[in-house]
Amino acid sequence: MNLKKGLSFVAALAMSTTLLAGCGGSSDTTTATDSGSSEAAATAAAAAEAGDSDLSTKKVGICIYQFSDNFMTLFRNELQSYLVEQGFSENNITIVDGKNDQSEQTAQIQNFIAQGVDVLIINPVNSSSAETITDMVVDAGIPLVYINREPDEAEQARWAENNWDVTYVGADARQSGTYQGEIIADIGLDKLDMNGNGTVDYIMIEGDPENVDAEYRTEYSVKALKDAGLAVNEVDDQVGMWDQTKAQELVATALQQHGDDIEVVFCNNDAMAMGALQSIKAAGRTVGTDIYLVGVDALSEALEAIIAGEMTGTVFNDHFSQSHGAADAAIGFLKGDTVEKKITCDYVKVTTDNAQEVLDSVS
Repeated sequence: MNLKKGLSFVAALAMSTTLLAGCGGSSDTTTATDSGSSEAAATAAAAAEAGDSDLSTKKVGICIYQFSDNFMTLFRNELQSYLVEQGFSENNITIVDGKNDQSEQTAQIQNFIAQGVDVLIINPVNSSSAETITDMVVDAGIPLVYINREPDEAEQARWAENNWDVTYVGADARQSGTYQGEIIADIGLDKLDMNGNGTVDYIMIEGDPENVDAEYRTEYSVKALKDAGLAVNEVDDQVGMWDQTKAQELVATALQQHGDDIEVVFCNNDAMAMGALQSIKAAGRTVGTDIYLVGVDALSEALEAIIAGEMTGTVFNDHFSQSHGAADAAIGFLKGDTVEKKITCDYVKVTTDNAQEVLDSVS
């Protein structure tokens, strides 16, 4: 995936009624209608500035919590591509797989520090380990960009208090959960309440409970239903650890135990939603007819399922804006610029109305 593709995506969504905000500081956001021509100009200027600072000699260490994660695969590939476009040498960009093991990732970070990398971009295995990671990296005098998994507010406050070269670039998971709930709420109780008990009966398949994204998506998807005035009933809540096979097993068991009492399946990501879909089909249920299913990430297979009417909706986790924002933050640190301590990117709600458009743009 290249930068041109990313900009095409922004432009395409700007032409539709979907709202897309690019990455900005904690108090600055731009909408798609603002970002079409201005983003292209800003990108060209950033590239020119990057070239002046001779980024080709700078070493970048990138830690990903787990290579097998579908979304983080999209993210890291786009991140590497964009870094090269900005002037970094591909030979100086090293990306390592934490294999979902915090002790292994910690050793990888220590190895990067020993190698004397110029900047670190870290997708932590456990957000709760951020304080330890920050202390190691700051003590080594290396700028640090956290991605995707957000350290808590107390940790972020330390960065500001000490004026450290540390930032977080990512999307607010509360928004993704809210969008999931809104997709379901927009269907209306008359269609959702298939068993006639006056409530929306749902099961929740959560990601890693250590991950704040999983916590927020779980909480805010249900909150959005309540905010829409709908009564809700949690039939089951299970932890799928972001894994398709695990989710398939959990949803199969839930459907066997609760049958028609399940009207909605919420999944914290699309990989688990695809596993859920397999079990829904195996149980003889039909999405959009007697059950509804939503995920997060807008993986290609999920978008294809929405287009085929086999999935209700998803939320685009914008790996273009997030990866580019992370790279731009790293460049800012290397140039000695002031970088915001938190840089946020908006999610995009995806239904049958825009699924093909999104698929065309990310394929």
